[in-house]
Formats: sequence, C-alpha cells, structure tokens
Amino acid sequence: MLRFATAGESHGESLVAMVSGLPAGVPVDQALLDRELWRRQRGYGRGGRMRIERDTAHILSGVRHGKTIGSPVAMTIANNDWKNWEEILPVEAGDPAKHKAVASPRPGHADLAGSLKYDFPDARYVLERASARESAARVACGAMAKMLLRALGVEVASHVIRVGQAGLSRPADWQEILALQAKDEVLLNCVDAGDEQRMKGEVDAVLKTGDTVGGVFEVVVHGLPPGVGTHANWDERMDGLLAQAVMSLQAVKAVEIGRGVTAAESLGSAVHDAIGYEGAGDGTDGDFTRFSREQNNAGGIEGGISNGEDVVVRGYLKPISTLRRPLASVSFATREPVKAAYERSDVCVVPAAGVAAEAMVALTVARLAIDKFGGDSLREMERNYRGYCEQIRTY
Repeated sequence: MLRFATAGESHGESLVAMVSGLPAGVPVDQALLDRELWRRQRGYGRGGRMRIERDTAHILSGVRHGKTIGSPVAMTIANNDWKNWEEILPVEAGDPAKHKAVASPRPGHADLAGSLKYDFPDARYVLERASARESAARVACGAMAKMLLRALGVEVASHVIRVGQAGLSRPADWQEILALQAKDEVLLNCVDAGDEQRMKGEVDAVLKTGDTVGGVFEVVVHGLPPGVGTHANWDERMDGLLAQAVMSLQAVKAVEIGRGVTAAESLGSAVHDAIGYEGAGDGTDGDFTRFSREQNNAGGIEGGISNGEDVVVRGYLKPISTLRRPLASVSFATREPVKAAYERSDVCVVPAAGVAAEAMVALTVARLAIDKFGGDSLREMERNYRGYCEQIRTY
C-alpha cells in the first residue's frame, strides 16, 4: 500500500516528508518536484512568509541514480524562517523569557480546541503543527505520486473556479487546466483572464479592510481508466477516499465530486450521465472502451469506481482564519475579553490550496492504482496496467 507521512512545525528547522510503497524504477525529476513546491507558494494574496521561503526538497533516501528503488522515499524541506525562531522554539529547554506565547486563541483555528486537548497554557505548539505550512511536505509527497501516475499516462492538475463572489463564467477544458501548470506568472490560477481579474478584485477589496477571502478550487484527474477503486467495501470507495484526502487540508470545509452540490437540487433525468456505445476504443487520450457518456456529471466516479471520464473533485475553502483586523477572543491567562492574537498570514490561498489538493488527489489515486495493478517494479506495474487496458478495450 502507498503511504505517506509528514512531520515538522511551521517555524521549526524543517519539514519532513516520507512516502513508502512506490514501486522501484519510477523516474524522479528533481526539477518537477521543486516546481510543485514553487507552485504552492504562488498566488495573489499570499503573505510575507512566501517572500522568506524558497522551498526545495532534499531527498535523503529511496532514490538512487534518478529512480526509486522500492524503499521509503524520505525528504526534508528547510524552513528559512528558522533562523528567526531558533531561540524562541529550541528543542532543548532554552530560555523561557524568549518563548513567544499565543496569548489569545484565534477564532477559526485549532488554537483553543488543541490547547484544551493537549493541556497547553497557550496555543503556540498547536499553531506550529496545525499551520498550512505543513502542506508543503504533502506537496513533495504528492509530486512523487504524480511521477508514478505519469508513467501510466495519468495527469493531475487544478484550477480556481471561485474567489469570494467572483466565479469562473464558463466551462474549462482539460488542455486549458493543464496549461496553467506551465505558467511562470501565477495570479489566481484561473483559465479565463477576465474572470481572473474579477477574482483579483475580490482579494483587493479584503486587503483594504484587513479581512480574508476564500473560494473554490477544482482538481481534475485525466487519463485514468475505468475500474480503479471499488464498491465492495465502504472504506475502499474512490469518492470516499478522495473526500477524506481533500477535506484533510487546512481550511477546506466541503468537498464535491462532479456535480454533487447542484445534483442535490436537480431531477435525476438531468443529472445521470446517459451511456452510449461508439468510438474506436483505441486507447488514445483516455479512450479505453467503446462505451461513452455525453456528460460527466458524476465526476468520473460511479459506485466508488472510476468510470473512464475525468475525475473531478472540488474543494471549498473557508477564508483564512488569521485576520489583520482580529476578531473577539479571550485571554488564556485572565479569561478576560481581548482581541485574538495575530500571526503573519495570507489574505487568499485558494490557488495554493488547489496545488496541495492536487497532491492529495494524486496520492489517493496512486494508492488505488497500486492496489489494483500491483508490481514491485514499474516495469511489472506497467505490464499489468497494459494487460488490464487491453482487457477492457476488448470487453
């Protein structure tokens, strides 16, 4: 089974990421890995921390001569900001006078719940691990999953479809979404320039008032054949696993597969994807079978199983909880009303959240692909994959 784990704090020395279960022989592209980390740092509305960090992944194990070797891949991502926090957050006891307490919990964060749970007198240690800085380690793990999926012809990409009240006004096609990954100038990662400017206006408005703004990102998996995932057990369904994976990201409060939200208020005749039988079924551009669908309202998943259409997952991101104009809170020490503590933060992170969601989706799909096709080496997995694709083409 493909598994991953992360460690590290927002202002600690580094983040740690480990992926196990990758087959041997997967080509590892360091430039692609670092670009994924770079993409997570981009986007209009990011805060000052992103001007400090220059995220790159240092691979410690599991890769030799440019390919995975079947053992766990371990990576570190240095925190450049650590030099400003060494005396504040030392591993040893250190000087208590230099401790930088978070004296009042911030609404919307894990501050209060975490402090109560772990019996901390302030929210510093909760903040350090609960921070979305942790998602950089997930992106590094997700990049490894993407490299495996690419070897099978499967791609994962994201785009932003809403910031605040400004939304994408037209459908986006796959090539447009994929092209966003190659852009060196990232504004809000929207496929339509006009809509992107309207989204920028939403960010500009909250910048003036000291507020924050959320939005919606969409992740698309392209080229996945039908039959990945299963209906057989509740905890093996692809849609359930994707929902958990994306919901686990900081600030994501809802997840949608396909037309899940609007389907709830629609008639069945307008929602379900009619099935036809046509086409050459030659395997090009995801044409795995002669079965076809006029629409993809199901988001590429039926009964917990991929159906050969693009898998479409949306994440609904709440506004960042740290406000420059803080909300009401209570002092940990006195229990008296105060303003919530303020830590340097972003105003809008919807594009960055989309990149982190790509990582979580890629890790989930790669895990299910390994479960289905197996193989200790990439050659073995590719052979199994080709055999299965031939089986469904001739169904």
